[in-house]
Amino acid sequence: MFTNILVPISGDEITRSELTQASILAKKDNAKLTLVYVSNPLGPYMYSDNVTGILISEESHRKSCDEFAQRLFKKAKATLPADQAVEVIHIFHPNIADGVIDAADQIKADVILMTSHKRTGLHGFFLRSEAHEVILCSKIPVLVLDEK
Repeated sequence: MFTNILVPISGDEITRSELTQASILAKKDNAKLTLVYVSNPLGPYMYSDNVTGILISEESHRKSCDEFAQRLFKKAKATLPADQAVEVIHIFHPNIADGVIDAADQIKADVILMTSHKRTGLHGFFLRSEAHEVILCSKIPVLVLDEK
């Protein structure tokens, strides 16, 4: 059914169940499995009298983000079966959902598999669901898993 599955990872504990389900689906369909991590391209800012207010250099920020992403990829790969072929992609984008969609376009994914936090009420209003935003904006199917 699917040939190219994209799985966004965040380092949350829910990623483990997400990866287990992704692996099962990939093996069933003999599909390519790609993990994506999205980093914000803007470095942290601080409040100061300094005009720029930049806490670290852009180069240092990108390097730190890439090192963090590589640690997450290593951790994620360790949860997958040893015989599971998996590729990784690290994207810099200020919006996580748009970054996931950009990654899907880059690798020509035919499905995005992700977990939802099920934020509702005021919590959901202020902390929007990335899965919901991906569903609204994606041109390819999005398979959303329950976080349990």
